[in-house]
Amino acid sequence: MPKTLSFDTNDPEFLQNPYPTYQQFFADSPTFYDEITKMWFFGSHHDVDTILRDRRFGRSILHVMGREELGLPEPNPEYAPFNKIGEHSMFDKEPPEHTRLRSLVHKAFTPRRIRDMQVHIQRICDDLLDVAQAKGTIDLLDDFAIPLPVTVIAQLLGVPHEDRHKLRPWSNAIVKLYELSHTPEQAQAAIDASQAFNDYLISLAEKRRDDPQDDLITALVMVEEAGDKLTLDELVSTCVLLLNAGHEATVNVVGNGFNALFKHPDQLTKLKNSTELIPTAIEELMRYDSPLQLFRRWVLEDLTYAGIDLKQGTEVALLFGCANHDPTVFDDPMALQLDRTPNPHISFGGGVHFCLGAPLARMELQIVFETLLRRFPDMTLIEQPEFHPSYVIRGLKALPIQLTT
Repeated sequence: MPKTLSFDTNDPEFLQNPYPTYQQFFADSPTFYDEITKMWFFGSHHDVDTILRDRRFGRSILHVMGREELGLPEPNPEYAPFNKIGEHSMFDKEPPEHTRLRSLVHKAFTPRRIRDMQVHIQRICDDLLDVAQAKGTIDLLDDFAIPLPVTVIAQLLGVPHEDRHKLRPWSNAIVKLYELSHTPEQAQAAIDASQAFNDYLISLAEKRRDDPQDDLITALVMVEEAGDKLTLDELVSTCVLLLNAGHEATVNVVGNGFNALFKHPDQLTKLKNSTELIPTAIEELMRYDSPLQLFRRWVLEDLTYAGIDLKQGTEVALLFGCANHDPTVFDDPMALQLDRTPNPHISFGGGVHFCLGAPLARMELQIVFETLLRRFPDMTLIEQPEFHPSYVIRGLKALPIQLTT
């Protein structure tokens, strides 16, 4: 008989710090079955990394099984705006469709375009910190970590300055439906945000088709490969994906990361004195308190994995945060070691769905940590923060700090 799921994703104590619970798993085997969701949960680094790369598992299932076979009801038409984004997103596609979309987006989201953002990111970072410095006491999230990546993605896409305030609320509402459970109010907010975002992006894309600019939306409108182009729906889904993935993770790496540094003053001092460690430190901070705790996969064909018979159409849950604390891979995984090498964390995923925006995220985070530590080396935490009561996306409610120069 399989072990049953042994943690409660609604338990406030678990949500504040799931890692001691994860460590208990490794005394036996971090593999569980959940009767409620009918999902297998895998938590070892080997299992998570293997399943991410195994093409017998996929992000989507409807290309190999119909809803009737899966026992799924027809989609609620009220969810159409939200579902439409997923239906046309590379995030929820498998090859060859995923390959086609990723190839087209790569032609627009080029390494040169990412490199060219470096100066803009530094300027945005400095402007936000100039305002923060004048205040003295700030919430590092609301006053800095949240507006920074939203502004970066908005500038990259080409969203006009007067419309950028709309992006964060839309994204925040949409990602609530990625949790294991949600309220009817959260569902309606996600539906409304999806429709508003869709309408806005279609309008902007049509303007860029008539009046091209030097921005990513124009590049996505114009991109072509062997006569193939992105449809408007695919373009919208790509932009939503870039915003959601491009800022949610960055916000929470900054928040979770500085929270961890404040709790480990020896490591914070080490980083301030050796800023060349910042690239390695960022990888460790992503491992230590992972912003994405769980990712799902469908079983695309009947198979036996790790002695478990998995039927086509079964869903599995991959525990990123648990895998990133696997003691068979990471020496002393509960310790924060900013010079940890090697560090094969899986916070950016793996396989064909490895995060498209990882290079931009790494560059942005390096600028953020270097600038904050250089300008405010003696900043201090004002009060202990709390995490949001959500599991899949892990982040703080606030991070109040006192800035000093």
